[in-house]
Amino acid sequence: MSTEPDAIRARIAELMAELPDLEGPGSAEVDIDSVTARLEEAHDLLVQALESVEKGPAPMETPDE
Repeated sequence: MSTEPDAIRARIAELMAELPDLEGPGSAEVDIDSVTARLEEAHDLLVQALESVEKGPAPMETPDE
């Protein structure tokens, strides 16, 4: 998974674009399991991004002198 903010934003936007309009015509036929799956995927992506920020960057190796 990329930790680049723009890549994360783009992936979240992709997932949200897959969601149906819950207030428009045909909303009664919306597959709630599909909506749930997309939201869970977006949630997991955001949790992973936050965890990577909390861990911080990997320490850089310094050559022995």
